[in-house]
Amino acid sequence: MTTPSVPQIFSRQRRFARRARHIALRRADPQAQFLRDHMAAEIVERLDFMRFTPALALVMDDAPDPLAALLAQRGSAIADMPLPDEELPYPRGGFDLIASMAQLDTVNDLPGALIHACAALAPGGLFIACLCGAGSLPALRKILLAADGERPAARIHPQIDNLAASGLMGRAGFSRQVVDSHSLTVRYRSLERMVADLRAQGLTNVLADAPPPLTRDSLARARAAFAAMADSEGRVTETFEILTLTGWR
Repeated sequence: MTTPSVPQIFSRQRRFARRARHIALRRADPQAQFLRDHMAAEIVERLDFMRFTPALALVMDDAPDPLAALLAQRGSAIADMPLPDEELPYPRGGFDLIASMAQLDTVNDLPGALIHACAALAPGGLFIACLCGAGSLPALRKILLAADGERPAARIHPQIDNLAASGLMGRAGFSRQVVDSHSLTVRYRSLERMVADLRAQGLTNVLADAPPPLTRDSLARARAAFAAMADSEGRVTETFEILTLTGWR
């Protein structure tokens, strides 16, 4: 019996290249990482609410500095190990906490990634993941559709919703799993600033079938669409739907 292959929606090569770029950009401008900072605060708030202080924590992020620092302040030891490939078994386990930020929305085998995370936890360990879920980037989606005209290209990643994430958490073997979401809105004065923010935070396209670059005409249409969506102050509101997955082993 052959094992069914996992559809390759995302390019691993492009994903790892984006990761390296994000690490470099974060070092150059730590203040541009508002989404990671927001996710880090969200995870710590949940740990405080549950009164759970992990002895050993693994932070799954390109640049884990903000969350690792907050956890260390609360007395947790932070695992010193390279960022694992989420689609492979972890090189070690026994973690009391595995926290993932903006990683799981671009893995080809999300069920497998959740199974590997559960297996790497110590008994009674906790897994928390924050990612951009269904409904994220609606303004950019409209802008890119206007830019492409009658032949739209796939430029926005497929996005997972609460119901699907909850089912996957159960299949992965987590107990007491909870999946919820909330909106984070950001206002932009220009399309260039919006794109620069996504690039700086490691949120750009890593689809296996890379879309064609925007032409000069399509870029002009994108800017016109942005201007048409702007409010009285010349700003466009973009939305990130932050999906948070929580489960215990």
